Amino acid sequence: MIERDKALELFRKYNKSESLYHHALSVEATMRAFSVMENEDPEYWGIVGLLHDIDWEMFPEEHCRKAPELLKEIDMPDDMIHAICSHGYGLVTDVKPERQMEKILYTIDELTGLVYATALMRPEKMVGMSVKSVKKKWKDKSFAAGVNRELITKGSELCGIELPVLIETTIKAMSGVSSEIGL
Repeated sequence: MIERDKALELFRKYNKSESLYHHALSVEATMRAFSVMENEDPEYWGIVGLLHDIDWEMFPEEHCRKAPELLKEIDMPDDMIHAICSHGYGLVTDVKPERQMEKILYTIDELTGLVYATALMRPEKMVGMSVKSVKKKWKDKSFAAGVNRELITKGSELCGIELPVLIETTIKAMSGVSSEIGL
């Protein structure tokens, strides 16, 4: 298993942006929450979430294709690399999410962005955020226009988890790390 400190060090080596760091922590926390729901290893799922965008800042034109090379620096196992690469399926890679963990990562990568953007608009940020708050913002296509709502819907179907459950779990997970992610 990859140690979190080692994973974080690698992430920081290739990503200097605080917003990308906050995103990585959001996805990590959310993956850990879903791992518990799925009776899986939170450390394993968390590391995959933390490193899912390892190549985004320095190699955006090679996103999900440069990742394997970077992840080999910490001897990341091939199954974790596959999971990380699969989150860009249909967008930047043809690596298909096959395991439940991969399907959830594919889905919540975008969803954490919508939840984060919703929190930024609220005076109380994550405190008291509800599924209803996020769904209201979901309907406003000009709000967080870069968030691919169609991908989230497709991911919900792919992983077999209803959208309200996905949103609620993501809110709870991100609330748990709100101080670390600037919310």
